[in-house]
Amino acid sequence: MVGAVVGLDLTGMIVSAGRLLTADQSMRLDDLTRRRLAGEPVARLLGYKEFWGLPLKLSAATLVPRPDTESVVEFALEIMRTRPHRKQPWRIADIGTGSGAILLALLSELPEALGFGTDISTAALRTAHANAVELELSGRAVFIACNYAAALPGPLDLIVSNPPYVRTAEIGRLATEVRDHDPHAALDGGPDGLDAYRAIIPQAAALLAPGGALVVEVGQGQSRDIEGLMTAAGLTPGGPAKADLAGIPRAVAGLKLPP
Repeated sequence: MVGAVVGLDLTGMIVSAGRLLTADQSMRLDDLTRRRLAGEPVARLLGYKEFWGLPLKLSAATLVPRPDTESVVEFALEIMRTRPHRKQPWRIADIGTGSGAILLALLSELPEALGFGTDISTAALRTAHANAVELELSGRAVFIACNYAAALPGPLDLIVSNPPYVRTAEIGRLATEVRDHDPHAALDGGPDGLDAYRAIIPQAAALLAPGGALVVEVGQGQSRDIEGLMTAAGLTPGGPAKADLAGIPRAVAGLKLPP
């Protein structure tokens, strides 16, 4: 927070350790400190969060991207990099894109891919588009206002999503940083946390090209249920769920095998 107030990185602050804050800087730091002590996340205070090495702007309509979600990017890249090279660009979709974190991370790693990001929130889509512009990826990213995959054009080679998966009754027990500052629509997964998956997985199975893959983030203890929903929709398991840094199964994949 001090670095943000004075406009210096860590090295700059060390070099300028004896520098005094101006009155305006001191007041701004006091305000940031008060808000942080009240539970507001540092990323919200600063207005951005790094994800996959990319600085992403945030808004009230977007989740703060978390390191756990990078497991979705890792799993998706592992799958895509086993695909044979082809002349046509890969077509990737991120359902419920929010800040655009997953989609933009994938586009940064797959320079010939084209991406679609959907969200029901137009405010979130404006944030995602701003991030795409800032990262010079807007030429390969299209953002669509719709409910889940309702307006997505197929066929698609890869679909990713970090949908709401918190059980409604558990939202009140979340950490203050999440409960009071992330949009509830991006958290509430219904009574059992699986409502969004029941909508997304059949839509994705219909939109995927033969050989395509769906990769989703899941909550703790949900991976087997999600694998079951994928199998019921005609998808084949894409291997063991990928664990996050805490060892919790966090990313689940389903493949649409060629006929």
